[in-house]
Amino acid sequence: MRIARFSIDGNVAFGAVEDGPDGPVLDIIKGIPYADFELSGTKVPLKGVRLLPPVLPNKVVAIGRNYAEHAAELGNEVPEVPVAFFKPTTSVIGHGDPIEYPSFSQELHHEAELAVVIGRMCREVPRERVKDVVFGYTCANDVTARDVQRREAQWARAKGFDTSCPLGPWVVTDLDPSDLGVQCTVNGEQRQLGRTGDMVRSIEDLIVHITEAMTLLPGDVVLTGTPAGVGPLNVGDEVAVTIEGIGTLTNKVIKRG
Repeated sequence: MRIARFSIDGNVAFGAVEDGPDGPVLDIIKGIPYADFELSGTKVPLKGVRLLPPVLPNKVVAIGRNYAEHAAELGNEVPEVPVAFFKPTTSVIGHGDPIEYPSFSQELHHEAELAVVIGRMCREVPRERVKDVVFGYTCANDVTARDVQRREAQWARAKGFDTSCPLGPWVVTDLDPSDLGVQCTVNGEQRQLGRTGDMVRSIEDLIVHITEAMTLLPGDVVLTGTPAGVGPLNVGDEVAVTIEGIGTLTNKVIKRG
């Protein structure tokens, strides 16, 4: 099931994305999707709504250097343990929202990633129960101020500035994430092309590692790393992240006002 969060006429709701005779429609969900829910039967055309970030996470936990070729292209070794960092809630935007080029950087990069959405509160999750705590998957762009990342030991500013975490366009449940195609294009030109099967550490490994340290809440997001091919973004560029079985997340880069 594809579950979107959207606004229409000033109201915010979740809806199940369905194919209709005149294009995709949203069947509005009663309640919130993390618990048992019902479809209302009230349907609105997808083209008539504004898609919002599919979730509002309490936290985004991101993993760095989880694809060997990406680590190598930036001159890094694959770390002995996963490198985890946070992106704040203020970094999260949705499909179609603008990425604001930060004034303190001269080198902005795209990073296409598979994002895992957590469906229930969990801590110290055993490997065999990881699937039980996952709600679904969406597309993400871990937008990075690369020059800032190089000169600052902590990545908080380089990775956590406002609008640096596009998510969307929706969450897909009941998806096998083990070997999905991940693509990034800029102005229609392919920049990144990889597969989740090339991750150094699996989603199970990452969830176990993260929940050893902290509690994850419904709606929290785990970014799983990016394949090789990261590169520059400039004001005016349109960047699109496409993940097999999910869809395409598109954002335009603008100058911060």
